[in-house]
Amino acid sequence: MKKASPVIALVILVFIALAVKGTLYTVSEVEQVIITQFGKPVGEPITEAGLNVKIPFVQNVNAIDKRVLEWDGDPSDMPTKDKLYISVDLFARWRITDPLQYFLRLRDERSAQSRLDDILGSETRNAVAKHELIEIIRTTKNRQPLRDALLTGAVRDLTLGNLVPIHKGRQVVEDEIFTAAADKVRVFGIELLDIRFKRINYNASVRPKIYDRMISERRQIAERFLSEGNGEAARIRGNRVRDLNKIQSEAYRQVEEIRGLADARAAEIYAQAYNQNPQAVSLYEFTRTLQAYRSIMAENTTLVLSTESDLFKYLKGIYPPEAIKLTPEKQ
Repeated sequence: MKKASPVIALVILVFIALAVKGTLYTVSEVEQVIITQFGKPVGEPITEAGLNVKIPFVQNVNAIDKRVLEWDGDPSDMPTKDKLYISVDLFARWRITDPLQYFLRLRDERSAQSRLDDILGSETRNAVAKHELIEIIRTTKNRQPLRDALLTGAVRDLTLGNLVPIHKGRQVVEDEIFTAAADKVRVFGIELLDIRFKRINYNASVRPKIYDRMISERRQIAERFLSEGNGEAARIRGNRVRDLNKIQSEAYRQVEEIRGLADARAAEIYAQAYNQNPQAVSLYEFTRTLQAYRSIMAENTTLVLSTESDLFKYLKGIYPPEAIKLTPEKQ
């Protein structure tokens, strides 16, 4: 008996330790607890942090998170009211406000995420189907597009690049989804805090057509820019040619005026120089006649002159009179 007593004491101590461990439990600041007995909840949910007591081996502790939780759905293809298929990626924030109801209906977070997938996905599909694409992607009403300052007034008045007016906008669509989904998830003890569109993109099957239409519109604007540029270039070239002709004509007029003044001054100087006496006059006539010979006579030149011509008199006087015998063909 003496040898068995330590073993019995050890067993009793282990039993007491297990009983104490099974009796006491702690609740942290980020969780709330549901106590279940044989799988059924007993008592009220424990939402305050601290040390608590339960019946060991009979009751179990079920911790439920009370922080703000995240729901991030997978992108899903859905049609808009104007029959355009888009890929919508949505995210939401939620928390558990009624842990008992949450535990009875869903049990764990995985089931809650699955139920949110169904509800939020369904409400998003319904809201997208009731609105046109422009209402889902635009946020600001009466928004004015940015216009290049280089565009002319005629191009600004065109419909190219004008924004289609909206009546609701993305924020209103998000609010509609939030309102419809919040009522449905409340029965599960869940409070929906916020939802937002994370990404909206065209469906892969219609994306090339959309891009082609955008390229076509940008090409029209580019062609108008090019047309305006060519017109402006032609106007500048025309002005350049006009200004160049004006400058050339003005320069030619000034040159002719200067040349005329120079010729007049030269003639005046010549006249003053050669009018001093009869010998100077004769010398002037002789030199001017020789200059005229150089201008009018070249190799193989035939002249038909009268013997009484002033131009011929110096030619007649170059050779002795008896050496000059003119035939009728040379007269």
